[in-house]
Amino acid sequence: MDAPLEPRDVADPSDPSDPSDPSPRLLRSTGEGGRLQARLEGDWTLLALRERVEALRGELGDVPTANVAWDLSAVRRLDPTGALLLWQAWGRRQPEDLRWPPAPMADMFQALFARLGSKQGKPAKPPRRQNVRQFGQGLLNLASHLLDATALLGQVTRDLGTLIRHPDLIAWKDISAHIYRSGAQALGITALVGVLVGITLSYLTAKQLQSYGADIYVINILGISVWRELGPLLAAILVAGRSGSAMTAQLGVMRVTQELDALSVMGISHTIRLVVPKMVALALSLPLVMTWTSSMVLLGGMLAARATLGLDYIQFLQGLPAAVPVANLWLGLAKSAVFGLMIAFVACHFGLRIKPNSESLGTGTTDSVVSAITVVIIVDAIFAVMFSDLGIKG
Repeated sequence: MDAPLEPRDVADPSDPSDPSDPSPRLLRSTGEGGRLQARLEGDWTLLALRERVEALRGELGDVPTANVAWDLSAVRRLDPTGALLLWQAWGRRQPEDLRWPPAPMADMFQALFARLGSKQGKPAKPPRRQNVRQFGQGLLNLASHLLDATALLGQVTRDLGTLIRHPDLIAWKDISAHIYRSGAQALGITALVGVLVGITLSYLTAKQLQSYGADIYVINILGISVWRELGPLLAAILVAGRSGSAMTAQLGVMRVTQELDALSVMGISHTIRLVVPKMVALALSLPLVMTWTSSMVLLGGMLAARATLGLDYIQFLQGLPAAVPVANLWLGLAKSAVFGLMIAFVACHFGLRIKPNSESLGTGTTDSVVSAITVVIIVDAIFAVMFSDLGIKG
């Protein structure tokens, strides 16, 4: 074999290269039969290539991809950056005539190129089998949640019977504390949102009714929509995002700090001590929050009606009881109590499923809020279908 030549930018190709120089070099020579030989020397790593990567890419691009003998025996170091540079120059496939360095360095080099070849063979989009597997995993997760929720519901039912027989086990202080947190402390945000929603709803409704000369019917539309649907739904969504997430996070932190395990060791039921007080408190406080939120929505609507239609405040307040049957108020209160039970149940379900790590705590809290709001909307739709004629004047 003829002596290798220096890189092309060197004037004298007969000068031998310095084997102790770590700089990456590409040496080309002509072997037997006029076959081109490409010999690599030095360190082909990210640190060594940082200043010569473009120049070496150009030199490698000038080397034909066929009928070339590649020699890597003088390469001292090779990392994924250098391997990728060579892999692209080879046309993303290993040359037929390739000389490796001595073992065990040869095994390391071959592993790098094998990894590049395997990545090249992966499809850009996930196959249909992977989509089916993900869909099946989602169904299994849903089934797991339904089974755990059914078990929790059964345990709560059993513990309610125990509490009826032994009222001294009821955690009255916890119920009072949860009512304060989920009810009294939520009045500020619900009032602000309620007034703004009422102003918007009244303004849009008044604009449409003005076109038909039916301004006075803004009281009917606001009253029925707020007491039947908007008030309970708005209060439930705000409480689910505010108090439901707090309940899930509280149980999750207790799981992380092993407080739940300590309660089990002491023989204290999780449902009696933690779940039932939250459900009772939210079932009692949410109807009150709904009444407050609906009143704020009507207040905002009354202000917007006065500004838009010139409707007097006294006329609005006197026309509201006459336009809205009292059955709508009872329906809204009943829906809010059910919403409170469902929000607390979903929050406790996800809280008890949290694993003792911070990632599971964050994921569980997010899933709890989304699931609680979804359940509230589904239950509200069921109420709307079952009691569609209640409190509606013909």
